[in-house]
Amino acid sequence: MIRVLIALAVLFAAVFALDWLGGVPVSVAVQWPGGEVTPTLRVVVVLLVLFAVLSIVVWSFATGILRTPRLVGDFFRARRRDKGYAALSRGMIAVGSGDARLAHRHALDAHKLLGEREPLVYLLDAQTAQLEGRNDKARAAFNQMLENPDTALLGLRGLYMEAVREGEPAAARHYAAEALKLSPGVVWAGTATIEFQSRDEDWVGALQTLDASISAKLVDKKTARRQRAVLLTARALQCEDHDPELAKELAQEAHRLAPELVPAAVCAGRLLSRYNELRRASKVLETTWRTTPHPDLAEVYAHVRSGDAPHDRLKRAKHLAQLRPNNVEGMLAIARQAIDAREFGEARNALTQALRTAPTQRVCMMMAELEEAEHGDRGRMREWLGRAVHAPADATWTADGVTADDWAPVSPVTGHLDAFEWKVPTTSTGPAKVIDGAELADRAMLPLEKEPSAPKDDAAGKADEAKTVEPIS
Repeated sequence: MIRVLIALAVLFAAVFALDWLGGVPVSVAVQWPGGEVTPTLRVVVVLLVLFAVLSIVVWSFATGILRTPRLVGDFFRARRRDKGYAALSRGMIAVGSGDARLAHRHALDAHKLLGEREPLVYLLDAQTAQLEGRNDKARAAFNQMLENPDTALLGLRGLYMEAVREGEPAAARHYAAEALKLSPGVVWAGTATIEFQSRDEDWVGALQTLDASISAKLVDKKTARRQRAVLLTARALQCEDHDPELAKELAQEAHRLAPELVPAAVCAGRLLSRYNELRRASKVLETTWRTTPHPDLAEVYAHVRSGDAPHDRLKRAKHLAQLRPNNVEGMLAIARQAIDAREFGEARNALTQALRTAPTQRVCMMMAELEEAEHGDRGRMREWLGRAVHAPADATWTADGVTADDWAPVSPVTGHLDAFEWKVPTTSTGPAKVIDGAELADRAMLPLEKEPSAPKDDAAGKADEAKTVEPIS
């Protein structure tokens, strides 16, 4: 509708202009040897307009004829390019569907139709070669992609994956580092570089790489805090012997970043105790215990003041257990210190509660230790050791199916950072013979049928009991 109105307005303006020109007192004379013509101004203007229009038409027709060969060439080139991209697309689909034969055929078509003008052709070549198991050809295609700035990162990523698949960590690390130099914002390169630095125990370099990733906003805050805490803990453990002051600061920073990280709290508590900062050490250990009870925390907490009597350590274990009531680790912490203090009744009560809650191997083995320490009864000790063989497994440090007695910052299998978890191993087949925890608890409280073969040291126990423990926190 708007176009119609515009056309009517233009037509009206033209008619008005011609009418106005007819009233202008101007004459034009055109003379030549055979005569003379004196048209009006209106006729002259109309003739000039017609001449201009005719000139434009003639010029357009002439240039169209001259451009025809190029237009025809462009048409066939566009058609060839469209066919090439169609072959490239079908090849990618074939790779995704796992059809190596079809992918290879479309890759040849894409090469023939697009040639080197389209870098993605090399990606199709590489993926097709991988599908066919021709890793040498895949690497050649990825190397070819390095020559184009647009696909250099893609080529480095492919070469990195090939190196990882072939078990070549040095080459994989090189490609990840090159990708990080080319583009600091590449997530996979930053993650891989941190893992390789962690494998080499280059904790300073890993922290620097992590800081760069944080600055580039490649890692969310929660993950960044956790990874930084793990790296700081690893560095603290590394320099604990030769630079304990630095290790103490690193461990405390790690604890602040991740209070639930048990190794950080254990390391910080141990070092703070060494520097006689007992209240701070106790606070660190108690904070982590509230969220993640762990036997290492209980052990360091009990020995937070060196030289204390066994009864003092028992009182501290009781205080720690009260922070998480009815927790098995608290019961075992009390039992451990009670056995050392020769308070066998308290140890038996704690272990009986633990048996009713979780009759694991560690509980049964501690019961065996109690029977030998209290009564010297090797028969009942062997009975509990036999039950331990069939009891459920205890939690341990586990990463990628591998168990370890001590925590490590990196998985020994995959090299992934922060892979170890405190849990029951999934490979555990469970107990060969199921024994009810209540039944075990009842057996633990059974009296001996004979007199104990080893007398208890009551005098030492009473002397220790008379001592008091100074509050630490």
